[in-house]
Parts: sequence; structure tokens; C-alpha cells
Amino acid sequence: MPMSLLILVAAIQGLTEFLPVSSSGHLVLIPIVTDFPYQGRAIDVAAHVGTLIAVAVYLRAEIIAILRALLRLGRGDEHNARLGIMLVLATIPVIIVGYIVNYANWHWLDMAHTLAVANLVFAAILWGADKVPAAQHDLKQISWRHALVIGVVQICALVPGASRSGVTMSAARFLGFDRVTAARFSLLLSLPTIAGAGLLKTIDLVQSGDAALGSDAVIVAVLSAVLAWLAIRWMMGWLAVASFGIFVFYRLVLGGLLLLALTQGWIAPSIT
Repeated sequence: MPMSLLILVAAIQGLTEFLPVSSSGHLVLIPIVTDFPYQGRAIDVAAHVGTLIAVAVYLRAEIIAILRALLRLGRGDEHNARLGIMLVLATIPVIIVGYIVNYANWHWLDMAHTLAVANLVFAAILWGADKVPAAQHDLKQISWRHALVIGVVQICALVPGASRSGVTMSAARFLGFDRVTAARFSLLLSLPTIAGAGLLKTIDLVQSGDAALGSDAVIVAVLSAVLAWLAIRWMMGWLAVASFGIFVFYRLVLGGLLLLALTQGWIAPSIT
């Protein structure tokens, strides 16, 4: 596989996975706007592994605290134990629906129109959510109702262009959480979600007899991990002092350009 394609996949996955702009919506554009073919499921899995490593490293202190609290449930750190349970609760809806979608043949999910419209719609939702006054500034304030609402909304991320980070951050903002807290919960929630998505793709790889990863996958995993970590660092710093406006603007431009390209016949209507 060309090194330029490996770098492109790693860069897109790493830089967009945790930003509210949809990594999957960018990855499917590669064969549309370039001469490169689809990179393959093995590379997809490697890219997911890389981003999973990045967020695990960035949140290592929180992850260790949550795991310790769960192991000592009822004997100490109730806040982190409760947060761990909230993360499990918020992950259940997307696991169930994601499993169904993975084996369903829903052609509308493979249309470039879906990608374009999703960018526009969810950009507007993110803009509206960002206007809600922040009344809650701590993960300790997340209740089971908050977790369930965010978890159900996360199902929307199965639509290309919706953005898992974007929909979960939007939901948290609508619930009154400040930008940094919303982003932090979204990052924590990405751990089981990305792991689950990676597991489904790994199962598909094994069943197809194409489970060997090789050096290409290692390159993608390492590059995506480094770039994802840098992207997380930048995003959290940005949201501490600014709004989601830059992401809203970017997605509106991207969605508009995609619709223009479709209406002019510059790109094919299918993204598969």
C-alpha cells in the first residue's frame, strides 16, 4: 500500500476522531476525492487501535481511578465508581444498535448525500447546543439520566458525517454541562465505543481470513495514535477558552461543498 495513503488515513483518523467533525465522514471521502482505493478493514482496525491508545494515554489517570473504584465498589471512591457505571450505561445503546447496523444492508448509509446532510444538520445542532448556558462544571454531576440521554444520542454517530464526538458533546451541552466537561465525558465514552467498533471489525477480519496486520497497519496505528493525542491536547485547550464555533463553521463548509459537488456531478452519489 502506498505510504502516502497510509499517512493520509492515519492523519484523518488521528486528527478528526475526537474533534466534533466526524472521522468516518472524512475517511470515506478518500476514494471519492483521490485516486486511492478503499484502504481495507485491516487498516481501519489499526487506525482505531491507534486512536484508542491515544485517548487511553491522555486519560490514563481517570481510567486508573475508575478501574480501581470499580474493583473496590462500595468501599471508597464512590464518585469514580459511579462514573464508571455511567459510562457503561451510556455505551449500551450504541452497542446494541451498532451490532444491528453492522450486519444490516442499509444503502442510505452509503450515500454521499447522507454524509453531506449529516454534516449540515449536526453542525446546526452543535451550534444550538453551544448557546445553552453552562450550569454544571463537573463530571460528578452526571446522573444516570444524563448518561442514558447521551448514550441514546450517541446512536446518531452511526450515520456517516454525524460525528460521535459531536453528538455526545452536543447532548452534554444541551444538558447544561460546560464545554470542557462535555468534551471530557465524550472522551471517556469513546473508550468502550471505539473498542467495541474495533472488535466488530476485527471479528469481520478473522471471519474473512484477512486478519494479518503487517507493517502497514503498524505504521497507521502509531501515526494515528500520535496525531490523535496531539488533537486531543489542542481541542481541550481550545474549548477551555473558546467555543465550538470553529467546528460548526468547518462542518457547514464541508457539507455545503459536498452538496455542490453532488449537484454538479463532480463526485459519485455512493461512498462505498
